Amino acid sequence: MSGVWVFKNGVFRLVENPQAEASSDGRQGSLRKKVLVHLPTGQVVSSYSLLEQILTELGWERYYGGDPDLYQFHKRSSIDLISLPKDFSKFNSINMYDIVIKNPNVFHVRDM
Repeated sequence: MSGVWVFKNGVFRLVENPQAEASSDGRQGSLRKKVLVHLPTGQVVSSYSLLEQILTELGWERYYGGDPDLYQFHKRSSIDLISLPKDFSKFNSINMYDIVIKNPNVFHVRDM
């Protein structure tokens, strides 16, 4: 993950794109959309059906015991759980980095 740590109102948080953050404060800046890339194929993950197929091949299973508003995946061999919003349009860079961290050398997050 890259970005700038910002301390505001007593809280530290990571700002991935400080220019975009500046634009939300009324200043100029551009917002860059991120995409999740499956490294072995070079394919951009553009749907949950594709992501589920890849994760299944990696040993992840759908987890149905949690929040019904989330798609969740777990691995029997670990305590890791991937939780994603049910609506793919709400799939964001935080979700992408969660997948990258839990699947090293398989996924990468890039600017669109």
